[in-house]
Amino acid sequence: MTLTDAQKTAMSHVESHAQDLSNWCSTIFDFAEPAWREYKSAAWYVNQLRAEGFTVEQGSGGMPTAFAADWSNGDGPIIGMYAEYDAVPGNCQAASTQCEPRDGLTLQAAGHTDPHSGLGIGALGGLLATKAAMQAHNIKGGLRFMGEPAEKTRGSKPIHAAQGYYDGLAAMLSFHPFYMLPLCNTVRWDTHCGAAYSLIFRFICDAPETWGHSDGAPIPQSHSAIRAPGANDALMMMYQASKILRDSMLPHAGGWSISEAILSTGQATADNLPAQLSDLQYMIRVPTVEMAKQVTAALERNAEAAAAMTGCRWEKHWVCKSRPGLANHAMSDIVWAAMQNVGAPEWGQEAVNVARDIQSSLGMEPMTAPFLEDCSQLRSPQEAEAILRQDLPPSQTNSTSDDYTDMTWHTPTARFYVARPALKPAPKGPYPSWVMNALGGIPATIDPMVTTAAKILSVSALRLLQDKVARDRVMAEFKTRTGGGIGGKTWMAPLCDYAPPLDFKWPEYVETPRGRQF
Repeated sequence: MTLTDAQKTAMSHVESHAQDLSNWCSTIFDFAEPAWREYKSAAWYVNQLRAEGFTVEQGSGGMPTAFAADWSNGDGPIIGMYAEYDAVPGNCQAASTQCEPRDGLTLQAAGHTDPHSGLGIGALGGLLATKAAMQAHNIKGGLRFMGEPAEKTRGSKPIHAAQGYYDGLAAMLSFHPFYMLPLCNTVRWDTHCGAAYSLIFRFICDAPETWGHSDGAPIPQSHSAIRAPGANDALMMMYQASKILRDSMLPHAGGWSISEAILSTGQATADNLPAQLSDLQYMIRVPTVEMAKQVTAALERNAEAAAAMTGCRWEKHWVCKSRPGLANHAMSDIVWAAMQNVGAPEWGQEAVNVARDIQSSLGMEPMTAPFLEDCSQLRSPQEAEAILRQDLPPSQTNSTSDDYTDMTWHTPTARFYVARPALKPAPKGPYPSWVMNALGGIPATIDPMVTTAAKILSVSALRLLQDKVARDRVMAEFKTRTGGGIGGKTWMAPLCDYAPPLDFKWPEYVETPRGRQF
């Protein structure tokens, strides 16, 4: 593909603002705020976008750390992009070649793993480069940039989708740092991510005095008298029963998983009173919605049994219900063409020195060429698809999980991956997890991914804005796959029928008389 003058302008814009993107990426990396609590990160994006002339709705979809930003250069197609910026508890890592937390924190604080810090800034760089080219070449149309919190809980996108934030877009461009082979420097083809359900089972022991007494009489005022086991025991029974569930559920061949998290409710005093409240969150990743419903029904049965045995009642609270993804080959072709023009990320000697220092700190002999060769190579969507399908049954149409999939039912969407720095295999086993986290925060190692992604996004967006034939092709395919577009015969409606799950004990930073803590 020959680049247009506008696309060349966008590429130059990214190059000339590379230092800004680097600084911004470090800022978000250092904020490292976890799901539903990304206050500083969201505010930073909102302020930056307003300074760039965007109209920004803060708190979009009823989520305090979400936003929707719009900019227009006149009537025309609107292209969507988005930022994620949530970090993961237990992964606090400094931008350092040693295993060490950021200043003033412990390793159990949050840190960027994927890293969403680079994801968001790469997307912002692509957005601003597209805007600059539209202004310089008088290209009509608009841009929408979504702030998507809590991706690690699959939080915001199902809510935004249900409220219409993706409707009316000509296309959505979805970038993610590479996290698994063969999806590195490539675009998804047929096999998009699957469905995800996440829910919290809450156990409440609000009448412990009536448990175990058939006549309903209250227990005597004695510490040795019988009393309900309480909410902690209910949680443990639910936890253990659902571990067993994994071994007995049918869809073992479907690339499915269940993971859980115990949310602290603050009842840490060691009295002999039964715990009144406990929360257990589950994340279900499966290829289909039908499988998600199967697993949910089994979990509900376990919750009912656990509550009955421990003198509790139980509640179910939704965190997310996301749909499996929908392919669009025409969109994938557009982004793949852009990727071929831009090329794979390139790491200079400074980055190589960083990688070698990390290997030295682990007691390894530093490698001359430490980075995984796949990180510097492009792979066609069809080749990546063929490799991905080798481990999947023919009947399985979706695999792994990410909530970008909700966007695919509202507008033509391309999902692509740019290499983040990854080291060649170590001779004595895998690298510790802090290594990838550190490489995602050190400017010399993460900046090439950010600038490469920004260029691919802007070149792709400008193709969609300038090429009506290409734009019509992606929309025609969208309508074919959905049976006529939004509301069509094969279109899957949003599954979100719940409010944002804001008021649970999600991990967060707090200011106390003892200072800032996690």
